[in-house]
Amino acid sequence: VLRLAAAAEQASTHPIAAAILAAAGAAGAGAAAGAAGAGIAAPTAYEEIAGKGLRAVVNGSEILAGSGRLMDAFDIAYTPADRIGTAVYAAEDGRYAGCLILEDEVKPDSKAAAAALRSAGVTKLVMLSGDNDAAAGAVAAELGLDAYFAELLPDQKVERLEMVEREAKESSANAGTLVYVGDGINDAPVLARADVGVAMGGLGSDAAIEAADAVLMTDEPSKLAVAIRIAKKTHGIVLQNIVFALGVKGLLLVLGALGLASMWAAVFGDVGVALIAILNAMRALRAA
Repeated sequence: VLRLAAAAEQASTHPIAAAILAAAGAAGAGAAAGAAGAGIAAPTAYEEIAGKGLRAVVNGSEILAGSGRLMDAFDIAYTPADRIGTAVYAAEDGRYAGCLILEDEVKPDSKAAAAALRSAGVTKLVMLSGDNDAAAGAVAAELGLDAYFAELLPDQKVERLEMVEREAKESSANAGTLVYVGDGINDAPVLARADVGVAMGGLGSDAAIEAADAVLMTDEPSKLAVAIRIAKKTHGIVLQNIVFALGVKGLLLVLGALGLASMWAAVFGDVGVALIAILNAMRALRAA
């Protein structure tokens, strides 16, 4: 079962594919040399079915690897997994072969990230997941999230995101900004729909990175709280510079009209104000 799933997954860049290939002895997702080294033949045809899984033709056999929705789509009778984790079902030439269970590992700094986000002013933490309900629920409980929605397709993620946004606006006139963090190709529509989309730079797919407004290059969720802190401080500095520059120039205009401003005052109002604004903006470097 593992080798069947690995044969289908070797053309994928998804983290699940990387885990399956690693377990099968391959070098990693999409690594043809590693797959060949593990004795896994390269697929001659490959199709990624959004939200369901993969279909590949290997050595003349049609191999399916994905969720229960993929098995249902091809009318393949299978036994649903009864363990907590992400289930990957495999089938060969229309016959069910077996199931792999992948256990989700919460990133080491995820709990600290959730606490830091709440300290930064985030009022609600919600998880939108394509995984099964049991796996998503276990992660949500461990992180102390306010809510979670599981077994979602890409379009359903957008619907849930809009629902969360609508509920926030109904409960408060000042609902704030909606931020979504994701790394998979299925997250691209939601990243584009959110007020601010944040992708993971290391594990993130190209589609997610392209659709996002910001990228966490180290894949550390705690960096999101740092980014919010930097953004808030930068916003404050920008407002200070605008008020200071307009205030000084307005004052000099009045003094000039009254004949009380000299050429040196005009130089200060132009070059001096610009230099002071630049020096003030450098304080943003300490925000990180």
